[in-house]
Amino acid sequence: MASEAAAAVEAVYREEWGRIVATLIKLVGDFDLAEECAQEAFTAAVDQWAETGVPDNPRAWIIQAAKNKAIDRIRRKQNYAAKLESYVASGFFREVDEPDYDTDEIPDDRLRLIFTCCHPALAPEAQIALTLRTLCGLETDEIARAFLVPPATMAQRLVRAKRKIRDAGIPYAVPEKKEMPARLDAVLTVIYLVFNEGYAATRGGTLVRTDLSTEAIRLGNLVRTLMMPRAPAEVTGLVALMMLHDARREARLDAAGDLVLLEHQDRRLWNRGQIDAALPLVEEALAAEPGPYALQAAIAAEHCKAKRAEETDWRAILGLFDLLQRVQPSPVVALNRAVAVAMVAGPGAALALVEGLAGDLEEYHLLHAARADLLRRLGEAGEAAKSYRRALELVTNDSERRYLKRRLRQVAG
Repeated sequence: MASEAAAAVEAVYREEWGRIVATLIKLVGDFDLAEECAQEAFTAAVDQWAETGVPDNPRAWIIQAAKNKAIDRIRRKQNYAAKLESYVASGFFREVDEPDYDTDEIPDDRLRLIFTCCHPALAPEAQIALTLRTLCGLETDEIARAFLVPPATMAQRLVRAKRKIRDAGIPYAVPEKKEMPARLDAVLTVIYLVFNEGYAATRGGTLVRTDLSTEAIRLGNLVRTLMMPRAPAEVTGLVALMMLHDARREARLDAAGDLVLLEHQDRRLWNRGQIDAALPLVEEALAAEPGPYALQAAIAAEHCKAKRAEETDWRAILGLFDLLQRVQPSPVVALNRAVAVAMVAGPGAALALVEGLAGDLEEYHLLHAARADLLRRLGEAGEAAKSYRRALELVTNDSERRYLKRRLRQVAG
């Protein structure tokens, strides 16, 4: 019973953390209080569920337990009466014992949370980090790794962001259309990072977190709907990009849960209906002056249009990467472009480009994995092994680690 309870708590934490915290923030209006009470509720669930069994609605149980803990904390404060009265009047707390867990309302709380975190009063990096922490449940060290900063630095950013929201009275609400453009870039970035965490999880035994990928696509479509009939091309481009990547989900892992590279995937497993729905969105996004998401969607479309890996139009992809590098220059874009260069001009030309990025991406495991693969293709087994070992030192996902170990055994043997 105890092991079943622990597994259930872990599953709820993994899949429902963002919804639970978003709902609690709506109830109590405080990021720290919501997170702390959610953590306490999860801790209590481990013991309680071991004795009584897993409840029929685990998320509702956690929310109710966390809400009760929040009320207890407020009661301990000297100004409890006035604060509780104001909370009831504002709708934060219902006067009935059981809250409304309407599943149609809870997901919208997540969109409110994104727009709250992406308020222009917060620094851009703080907006994104705070949303990843509260919506995805990523730990501070995981977010720090994504931003290539020390965990202590990221922790300070998160504290300052929460304090700013509290002190400035930033509302927990979806803004009016006229206010959206000022937040749109950050909102789209956050949604895409949520998708990326689902597409390639930072850590854990599985590479794919379908719950996050699906939720990111839903949120992207919701933002697009809110801004219709004149939704910016980048919103459409992002939705198309996520749909195309997600369409390949079933082919990305084998039966053992191990990573399958794009060129080796069974394309019969791709979701052709989703691809067909996304391709017109790519054209729509490219009709305007294309931005980063539209160009990335166009690159993904070239892969999805190829019935076989050898039919991929790598010259078209390289041309799109050239445009992307001009629109959004970054070391990661340059690394991905180098992969296309390898397919067009050979691994030697690409290796020279990758070597030039080593200073910027030394702590990025995919740089070393790409370098190792190019060296392997050039017949430099010893140097390839060194790069695979370095990639293994940096990788945090078990599925990717197993793939890299297999490659290392191949070149070392």
